Amino acid sequence: MNSKRPITPFGWAIKQRLAERQMDQKLFCQLHGIPPYRLSNLIHGTRRAEVYRRQIEKLLDLPPS
Repeated sequence: MNSKRPITPFGWAIKQRLAERQMDQKLFCQLHGIPPYRLSNLIHGTRRAEVYRRQIEKLLDLPPS
């Protein structure tokens, strides 16, 4: 993988939930109308993206941060 940006704890939680559901990030984004770059922003902590953050927390049953 060529990504140099570290993954945040929230990002790891997203990845874990997607793995549990046997779903990749691209499919998750397509199903829920989330721009892939916003999901990436949240995984790597490069932007807060609060609206999408709350949506993803609900969809993946993650504790609010």
